[in-house]
Amino acid sequence: MFNFFYGLWSSWWDCSRERENFFLTLSVPAILILWFLWNVRKSKKAIPPLPPGPRGLPVVGYLPFLSTELHKKFTELAGVYGPIYKLWLGKKLCVVVSSQSAAKEILRDQDATFGNRDASIVGRIISYGGSDIAWSSMGPAWKKMRKVFVRELLSNSNLETLSALRKQEVKRTIRNTYNNTGKPIDIGETAFLTITKSIMNMLWGGILEGEDTHNVGKEFRNLMAELMVLLGKPNISDLFPVLAALDLQGMQKQTRKILQSFDNFINPIIERGQKLVEANKVSTTVEKNNQRKDLLLLLLELKEHHENTETSFSMNELKGLLIDTVLGGTDTTSTMVEWVIAELMQNQEVMEKVHQELDEVVGLNNCVEEFHLPRLCFLDAVVKETFRLHPALPLLVPHCPSQSCTIGGYTIPKGTAVFLNVYAIHRDPNLWDNPLEFRPDRYLNKHTTKFDYSGNNIQFLPFGSGRRICAGLPLAEKMLMYQLASLLHAFEWKLPNGTNPELSDKYGIVVKVLKPVVVIPTPRLSNLDLY
Repeated sequence: MFNFFYGLWSSWWDCSRERENFFLTLSVPAILILWFLWNVRKSKKAIPPLPPGPRGLPVVGYLPFLSTELHKKFTELAGVYGPIYKLWLGKKLCVVVSSQSAAKEILRDQDATFGNRDASIVGRIISYGGSDIAWSSMGPAWKKMRKVFVRELLSNSNLETLSALRKQEVKRTIRNTYNNTGKPIDIGETAFLTITKSIMNMLWGGILEGEDTHNVGKEFRNLMAELMVLLGKPNISDLFPVLAALDLQGMQKQTRKILQSFDNFINPIIERGQKLVEANKVSTTVEKNNQRKDLLLLLLELKEHHENTETSFSMNELKGLLIDTVLGGTDTTSTMVEWVIAELMQNQEVMEKVHQELDEVVGLNNCVEEFHLPRLCFLDAVVKETFRLHPALPLLVPHCPSQSCTIGGYTIPKGTAVFLNVYAIHRDPNLWDNPLEFRPDRYLNKHTTKFDYSGNNIQFLPFGSGRRICAGLPLAEKMLMYQLASLLHAFEWKLPNGTNPELSDKYGIVVKVLKPVVVIPTPRLSNLDLY
């Protein structure tokens, strides 16, 4: 009997242990699977969503969309989807940022991540494959070129040395305007010609040794104007890369043709400059006695004498810097001259204050000099208020994150084209009192004197901010203020009879006044010899 019960208990115990082993064998992988699924679910919850936004546009639908005033369209969409939203244009994911806080995250807190550019095909072609400052991705080559551009070309000593060239062209414009007293003048075209000629003289005027460059300048001017049009024109190849080889709009072909014309124009000048450098006819630094130094010569000297240093660069990089200087310094600056005059035509009381300040600081028996500019506080406020309402690049140049990141609680995937809607930030009623009014006085009180063009205050970003801020800012600021002060000091400006001020804009990479600002000058200086 004992043996029977013992055998029964032993059999039960063996089965129980088998069951235990069986359940233990099943429970371990089950627990692991549940743990894995829980972590996957937790991980998915931890990744912020993409920003909200409208559905993508069809292939044929994006061109009319991009042909509109894009900065205004983006601002309207922000009212629907919020200050950060996504927009599919073809196969391209774009994110539009219209708030100060999100812009600060991009330009300051995560500046290194957003340091790259989303270069268009046209942008890559005109920059010789990204061999410049404006369109190249952030890296050692970009840092090197920016260092050369800012420290070598646009140093305070160089800008001071070349001030006579800027004065020479402005004086020529004042004289030509005086000779056309009482006749309608396209102020935008006048400003563009003056600035283009000034920049050309600063870049290579000495190399041409006083030759008559009028026809050359006109040819070069036309090339740059064509490039600006192409940069602002929507290209289906950018949004559907698979179609890029077809070049359906012919924009790549047209851009390469213009670039070839630029090479034909600039190569002989570069060759003449190289001969001067090789013959040791110029020094490698700016002389203390303010001897004139063309910027192209400085670049060639750096290239010639520092081949194995961190300042060495290729010929394509040199040409890329030249194009950046001309494109960045001419169209944007002349456009802002036109916007300032347009606003003053609509605000005559502001014009009177500008004239009063010029009379007090400069006087009617003197010409404007660059040393007067720091004392022209009201004119400076007028220019800043114009930049606020009419930023030349209302969406700046698109940024592109080098890795996926989070902005404002949303995921911004790597490679996204990020547009900073400066136009919306500059008109945000939460940041500005009566934002649609033209009120230069807002920059003259103790709370707003901190505004400058350096981008330190994310509320005001006409030139961007952070490491990708406009590299040519020092030159652009000098040229804009000097030309404006000279034109406003020397003449009274009136609209032709029967015309009204025009403040509508025309969208492009640089937003211009819709209709050219045509005004009639009348001399206001007591000493006519000053003309």
